[in-house]
Amino acid sequence: MRKALAHLNSYANRIPADLVALGLRVFPALVFLQSGQTKVEGLAIKDSTWFLFEHEYALPLIPSDVAAVLATVAEHLFPALLIVGLLTRVSALGLLAMTAVIQIFVYPSAWMTHGLWAAALLAVVAYGPGRWSLDHLLGLDPVSKAKPA
Repeated sequence: MRKALAHLNSYANRIPADLVALGLRVFPALVFLQSGQTKVEGLAIKDSTWFLFEHEYALPLIPSDVAAVLATVAEHLFPALLIVGLLTRVSALGLLAMTAVIQIFVYPSAWMTHGLWAAALLAVVAYGPGRWSLDHLLGLDPVSKAKPA
């Protein structure tokens, strides 16, 4: 059993860390991008979005119209940056903050889903975008450690 486990571990160690980093960036980004797309029609925020932010997504400190614009822009900008790997850690932190707000103020019972998003985004913050990113190509994240030590 120990030998089989060692064999399995040796194969798992061959998974490219940059592939893992790419997945950690892209899949949460797609969730937020898809959510952002439901809030707009063309370049305009939908009436239903204004309604949701006023009634269902109401936050205690931010006016609903401001929150609707900020969330809609963030759900388009941060995912796009994550996908290409530009300003990756900042973008992941932005989406991590959004996740916390959604968890605390909007859907507190959805902690399992939000936990998955947060875990992936936290890994990106901690380990960086990997070499398959614009940050790496431009030298903006030279300390990126795509694989934990």
